[in-house]
Amino acid sequence: MDKGIHIEGLSKRYGEGDTAVDALKEVNMNVAPGEVVGLIGPSGSGKTTLLKCLGAVIEPTRGRMTLGGEVIYDNGWKISDLRVLRRDRIGFVFQAPYLIPFLDVTDNVALLPMLAGRPNGESRTRALELLQALDVSHRAKAETSELSGGEQQRVSIARALANRPPVILADEPTAPLDSERALAVMRILNQMASQYQTAIIVVTHDEKIIPTFKRIYHIRDGRTFEEAGEGRSL
Repeated sequence: MDKGIHIEGLSKRYGEGDTAVDALKEVNMNVAPGEVVGLIGPSGSGKTTLLKCLGAVIEPTRGRMTLGGEVIYDNGWKISDLRVLRRDRIGFVFQAPYLIPFLDVTDNVALLPMLAGRPNGESRTRALELLQALDVSHRAKAETSELSGGEQQRVSIARALANRPPVILADEPTAPLDSERALAVMRILNQMASQYQTAIIVVTHDEKIIPTFKRIYHIRDGRTFEEAGEGRSL
């Protein structure tokens, strides 16, 4: 089995009896290493629930999830420490960058490897490599408040990659950006996916970036439907 994302028969029910709500219904999804896949659907369709299940934030009701070649859930969690799983195996990119204001750019990126027990020097070297790859190394010593919106999002992507996770979950990463910066973020995510063989899911309502996906999963009423995307060149 490759080291991407594999979801089989994933379901999530909230509540019991007559008030039960099935947020996810037998969801199946596959994302290969190096691939960026879009997940789109109306509000209340199950996108957020699916992302929270994949991110080990909430527990599914049943099904199976494999991340990076490791089964993390099979009708119950197979990982003893979900905090370590989230820290080391899953990168998160959100609509807001959520950078730490009292740390400079390098320390924002180096923090996760340090928390994972890697030496400070090694963590900072990794951070600087990512900032260089994302063309923001000239801001390495800057305070986060000094960055533009596009620069902040690049730093958040660097942070997501810092522990070399096999999976990145991006929730509306381009929503606050104009067309040029939104497409730049998608270009970066595709470059990083290819370079580091990371499987990336992007949840979005942003019509500007939907044509960039080669594959798209639609989610409606808790069920997913796959279709080929346009895959326009970035």
